[in-house]
Amino acid sequence: MEMRGALACMYALTLPAHAATLTETDFLDELPVVLTVSKMAQPLQDSPSSVTVIDQDMIRASGYQDIPDLLRLVPGFSVAYTRDNTFAVGYHGFADAYSRRFQVLVDGRSIYMPHYGEVGWSTLPLAIEDVERIEVVRGPNAAVYGANAFFAIINVVSKDPSQTRGKLASALAGEQNMAGAVLRYGGGEGDLRYRLTLSSQHRDRFEKTYYDRSNDRHTDYYERSYTRFLNGRWDYQLSNTDELSAQVGLTGGNWNAGSERHTEESRTSEPLGGFAQVRFARAASADEEWSVQFSHSYNDNGQDDFVAPFVSKNYSTDIFVHPDLRQWRTQLDFSSTHRLSPHLRLAWGGELRHEAVQGLGVYDTRGRQDGVLASLFAHAEWQAGADWLVQGGAQIGHHYFTGFEVSPRLAVSYRLNPRHTLRWAVSRATRAPTFYEQDGNHGFRNLAGEMVDQYVIPSDGLDPEINTSVEMGYLGQWPEWGGQLDVRLYRDHVTDYIGQTSYRELRTFGAGESYNDKYFQYVNGGTLDVTGLDAQLVWKPHRDFSLHLAQSFAHVDASHDTADDDMPESAPDWITSVLANWRIGAGFSLSAAVYHSDRMMWLTEGDLTQSYTRADFRLAKQFKLNGVEAEWALGVQNLGEDYAEFRRENVFGRRAYGSLRFAW
Repeated sequence: MEMRGALACMYALTLPAHAATLTETDFLDELPVVLTVSKMAQPLQDSPSSVTVIDQDMIRASGYQDIPDLLRLVPGFSVAYTRDNTFAVGYHGFADAYSRRFQVLVDGRSIYMPHYGEVGWSTLPLAIEDVERIEVVRGPNAAVYGANAFFAIINVVSKDPSQTRGKLASALAGEQNMAGAVLRYGGGEGDLRYRLTLSSQHRDRFEKTYYDRSNDRHTDYYERSYTRFLNGRWDYQLSNTDELSAQVGLTGGNWNAGSERHTEESRTSEPLGGFAQVRFARAASADEEWSVQFSHSYNDNGQDDFVAPFVSKNYSTDIFVHPDLRQWRTQLDFSSTHRLSPHLRLAWGGELRHEAVQGLGVYDTRGRQDGVLASLFAHAEWQAGADWLVQGGAQIGHHYFTGFEVSPRLAVSYRLNPRHTLRWAVSRATRAPTFYEQDGNHGFRNLAGEMVDQYVIPSDGLDPEINTSVEMGYLGQWPEWGGQLDVRLYRDHVTDYIGQTSYRELRTFGAGESYNDKYFQYVNGGTLDVTGLDAQLVWKPHRDFSLHLAQSFAHVDASHDTADDDMPESAPDWITSVLANWRIGAGFSLSAAVYHSDRMMWLTEGDLTQSYTRADFRLAKQFKLNGVEAEWALGVQNLGEDYAEFRRENVFGRRAYGSLRFAW
């Protein structure tokens, strides 16, 4: 479907505007208060960074079944399914399979993994039905969150158990073996509130058979996955000011992956992961509170060792493949906010974290790689006048690879009037290398234990990447029209970029036979400048209709010595997403989501992805059945031509599904 045709469908939804018009009070009551940027509750117009809030209405209207897909609604985000039940997420370029330049949180708990720096979206034990909102900070925020808050922060906030009282059951079934079921029970007595959620999900991501025209061959790809998880949360009100909260999650599954052409890839895995989290919070008032949180997580990719044939230029043998990978994180966080004067607020805190990884195949040792990092931050908000707000702060941290780093930020906001705000900001962010970038030693040995092929060799020692970012923002509100516009102009200057460089060196095995002569090493190489614009428009002309439009433009300039030659093409010139939702009446609602991306090159294992447009539609009806709240929905994903994402063989075709939900 052409972009203009999809947008025409969006516009058609607005025509029967029969509902009551929103008043200014209605509109202003809906403006979000964000928590993620400074760890202080702030109205959106006072935030030192641009923020996109994906709320429950947007989540339901989108029809998306996986949390990463929701990021398509955020300006500048590239989203793709890669393989092995993993997602790739990029922001303004630098897009690869591992999403390693974001800080991703769930209820304040960091979930990116220390091996690749990737986010295990598919093993995250959190149902979309339990998500309250997602706050996305568009821009670096290392001054508060440290390493990995390099380009953006994604904070997934789950529902409070008080919002999930009673029982919920939902089921989903559709084409391409799309299926799922969720059961949830929420209750409580006295000061105790809790919820318990069970989920089972089945996905076939792409068309199984891919025809490669360049080689005139068909190839089968195995991407079927069954994933099951349990999630529980308990909140206990100790007193009027104190609350204790605990969460646990456990994920398991059975995944098929790989392709018939690559015998060294494991085709099956049984991943296992889990976490536990405890948080104590004391809130004496809206401006005086502190909290301490402890969490531990574990992830095992569940791939067993196996023997596979190996063939090089003049040599063949059997090799041991050791794909198993385990990752651990233990973390202690503290934060506090204070009102120092009528015009001055302060947030401060710290973090202590231990990370570890273990994988014979990727580190050539059975031992663990581990390290400890520590950090302290402070952020101040000063009302310098009736219309001026000045915010600044910094984080100082010590990373196990790169030592001490300081990440400052200064932001100044000026209110032209109560509805229109301008913002200027400058910040510095760092990203430390991951274990694999620093110490990866990825190779294959024959049955005698001799190395016969090496894919990645350890680095010679890496410096952190540095992003010096400047931006100008504007937030405008038009309550009489139900409109809100957020625009961000930015320039990110990245130095000491960490990328892969390849080497070709003819090496020998045994009696002089040559074997694969290409291998990779991570190095600091190149300077990059990313300039662009983000814009998002929210339009709610009446109570029963909403439109969310996200638009971005990005351009990447890379120095001649940049480690990855594809960097300038890693950002699409333009990305557009539109989400429209119309409550028709009699319990019916109709929604449509359109996502368009210009051509781009995914880094690491990705390919050139041509420009494509994806349009999803959803029709739903809410009703009561013997006093039970119910909803059925019919949806279609990609109502248009097939397209490829991340790799040319990752073909995403049209698919329809139906869902049914009961709550009582």
